[in-house]
Amino acid sequence: MERSLETQVSQAVDAWLAWLPRWEPATHRGRTAPCRRCFGSPVLSAAGLGADVPHGVQHGLSTRVKTIVDRSVAEYTALNLPMLQAELDQQATRNRARSYRPSEGLDPEFEGLPLDPDPVPGAPFLFTIAGLAEEADADVPALPPLTDEAKAALRQEVGLADDYANMVGREVCTILLHHRLRIQAAVAEYVEPQIEAMLADLTKSLDAPFDPRDQDELD
Repeated sequence: MERSLETQVSQAVDAWLAWLPRWEPATHRGRTAPCRRCFGSPVLSAAGLGADVPHGVQHGLSTRVKTIVDRSVAEYTALNLPMLQAELDQQATRNRARSYRPSEGLDPEFEGLPLDPDPVPGAPFLFTIAGLAEEADADVPALPPLTDEAKAALRQEVGLADDYANMVGREVCTILLHHRLRIQAAVAEYVEPQIEAMLADLTKSLDAPFDPRDQDELD
C-alpha cells in the first residue's frame, strides 16, 4: 500500500532526528555561495529551522523532504505525462551510460552540495571532481533533437509537473508544521550546545590572544 504523505514526512523527520546527534560543526572554510536548495526554502521555514541554524543541519532535512516531493512528482508524471516521462527515461539511460557519476548515491546530508570546495585565489586545482564528471558526460552521445511541436508539448507537460510539485510542496509544508516542536527540541539538545561551545572558545581566544608565557619572556 502506498504510504501517505503524512507517513513519509514523519519518517523523514524521524531519520533526520536519528542522524542529528552525529552532527558536528564544520571545521573547514565555508562556501561563499548560498545553497540553492536551502536558501529561502519554505520547507525549512515550516520546520522552524531559521537562518541561525547551521546549514549542515538544514540541508539534511531539506534534502529528505525534497525526496518525498520528487517521488510524488515522478509517480504523477509516470501516470499522466507520457512525453515528459519518455524524455526522463532517455535522460536516465544516458546518465547510466556515464562512466563517472560522483553525485549519485550520496547520503542526504551531502546530496545536492557542490562537488568541489571554493577555489583559493592563486592556488588553482590540478583537477576537480566536477571537471572529471563533465569529461565523462562529454563521452556520452547527446539525446536526439526534438521538433518544435514536441518542444511545445514537452513544455506544457513540464508546467503541469511543476504545478503538481508546488501543490505537493505546500501540503508537505503544512504537515511539517506538526513536527516543529520535536525538530526545535532536537536542535536545542544537539546543535545549540555545540554552537555555544564554539562561541565560548572563540571568546577565550579573543580575550587572550597571546600565550601568557610569551608575555613573561617579554617582561
